[in-house]
Amino acid sequence: MTDKVLSGWRVLVPRGGKWGDGVSAELRTHGAIPVIAPLINFASTDDPDRLSAALGELELGRFDWLVVTSATTVDVLVSQRIRVPEITRVAAVGETTAAALALAGYTVDFVPDSDNSARGLVKEWPASDIHGRVLIPQSDIAEPTLVAGLSKLGFAVEFVSAYRTVGIPVADAVKQEVAAGGIQAVLVSSGSVARQVAEQLTPLPDSVIVACIGPRTAFDARAAGLPVHIIAEERSARSLIDALLDYAENG
Repeated sequence: MTDKVLSGWRVLVPRGGKWGDGVSAELRTHGAIPVIAPLINFASTDDPDRLSAALGELELGRFDWLVVTSATTVDVLVSQRIRVPEITRVAAVGETTAAALALAGYTVDFVPDSDNSARGLVKEWPASDIHGRVLIPQSDIAEPTLVAGLSKLGFAVEFVSAYRTVGIPVADAVKQEVAAGGIQAVLVSSGSVARQVAEQLTPLPDSVIVACIGPRTAFDARAAGLPVHIIAEERSARSLIDALLDYAENG
């Protein structure tokens, strides 16, 4: 694979911050021109008292497991200066989230090996560790897959809204560029992003390649009415870029 396989491609990067900067830097090394256009952002939960109460119980050791599904949840834990007691184990939905937890100083006890998703976490959960209470702080619009799956396994599960996912209006210049076919590929990093792409940027020209970060996101993208051309094998930025490179070189 040549280093500049994406030479001249204008690729819409739907998130800003560290994620968007990192993806954009990597895309540039392969000749692409990233167009950073954040479509979602994160805001404080509508029920801070409930979140505070749940995190207080966590610090007191009243949960056997803390399940973390995003780096944004890690940011919430850090901002609240939460200390997870040694008796409480921590599960991360995937390697990216696990890395964010480790960087913040939290010990991660379980990460699914083959499927970095809520469904994969439930499927791969060690049978010997199914007992007790689980706290799941997630986005207010999180799918019920994880709560339902862990409850079915036999856990006493408590979900709490840790933050809100909100849409960001995309700049008119970006809308016009997409509509005119000036964007070769759109990266879709979550179901929330997929819904914003569908709401703000459709109909997409037939020439636009839609690349999704994993099977679950691809499912959400199709449910939102988007075509899906590329599905990364893993739910990581690296896997998403690799899938785009492979498509660009091999079609």
